[in-house]
Amino acid sequence: MPKGLPELTEARKEEIINACEKLYKTMSFKEITIKEIGGATSFTRTSIYNYFHTKEEIFLALLKREYELWVADLKDMMARHETMDDDQFARHLAHSLEKRPQLLKIMSMNHYDMEENSRQERLTEFKVAYGEAIRTVQSCLKKYFPHMPDSKRQNFIYTFFPFMFGIYPYTVVTEKQRAAITNAGVNYVFMSIYEITYNCVKRLLEKP
Repeated sequence: MPKGLPELTEARKEEIINACEKLYKTMSFKEITIKEIGGATSFTRTSIYNYFHTKEEIFLALLKREYELWVADLKDMMARHETMDDDQFARHLAHSLEKRPQLLKIMSMNHYDMEENSRQERLTEFKVAYGEAIRTVQSCLKKYFPHMPDSKRQNFIYTFFPFMFGIYPYTVVTEKQRAAITNAGVNYVFMSIYEITYNCVKRLLEKP
């Protein structure tokens, strides 16, 4: 880690993450390199290695930030709404993910590579944010459904979080993919991020 004020270090890291995020809007994970990211920052490519050792670490940091933003939205929801029924909660949770396509996109692509090619401390930092997301959803369930059995609450978590990995590839479909699906005669129902999340949450909240 380079010498200097902690504020400068954090500012440099944020600039790198922002550059990666900007490139990811028009380029694929495979196309983006440390060189490309360096070219989008105000300092040299070599300087990036003072903060991140691999591009996977940068993407993992971006994913970490997306989880933190999602958690902040959920906590704001809990602060603004004292009670909710099944339908209201499903709608709010669906809207919270509708706002975070970047989170869902990164989750669905190269997640294993990001974790495998990141240092232990970077991976631990990410897992802290991931764990906070799980705890926050659990807090939502406890707040709005206080009589929900622990087993059902755990089932919600163990079903919903893996489900999130498939939201982006199912809902963001290219014209090439649409044509292939049509030509293959697949009975495919196209849904938005909101629609697929809402339907999943409603099913998970159904009484046994």
